[in-house]
Amino acid sequence: MTKKHHTSTTHHLALRVCEIGQLFNSMDPTPFINKDLDRDAEDYIESWAAGYSSDSRFQITIHLEVWPEGQDPSITLSEAIHNHFAYKGERTKHILRQLLRQGRTSLLIGIVFLSLCLLGANALASLGNHPGYTIAEQSLTIVGWVAMWRPMQIFLYEWWPLLVRVRLYKRLSQAHIHTTHGK
Repeated sequence: MTKKHHTSTTHHLALRVCEIGQLFNSMDPTPFINKDLDRDAEDYIESWAAGYSSDSRFQITIHLEVWPEGQDPSITLSEAIHNHFAYKGERTKHILRQLLRQGRTSLLIGIVFLSLCLLGANALASLGNHPGYTIAEQSLTIVGWVAMWRPMQIFLYEWWPLLVRVRLYKRLSQAHIHTTHGK
């Protein structure tokens, strides 16, 4: 049996801007290669890249109408875009770790609380078939299971979109950036 080697596809995005400053947040005082991307540019790049499979690679071509005098901005732009998405990936990883830590804590609390509720419900059930006991028994059972809602929400639904974003930011931080002069 032979294995098929899947080659990833490279997708191309063309950004057209008048000058370099349009790509970056003008309120960010950090040095150029550490600047945040402009929110609109960042959203545009992310939404474009999110539409492709997780094994895709990216090439971003930036068309500059006004070429800076005496310098080729290609390396600087490439580093700045790579740094931006690498930083976003690290921030998102941190958020994911915090969420999973919160999920583990919530799960532990939920299991202890559920156990206490079920023990209480069993104790009430052993007292007899009085309607008040039955209502209290059922209420404890329901409340105990409701306490498990948040950990289950985290572990079933909330963690994986963050992981998808981490992977997207990693691919964007490795995108090939090409800069050209003109429209």
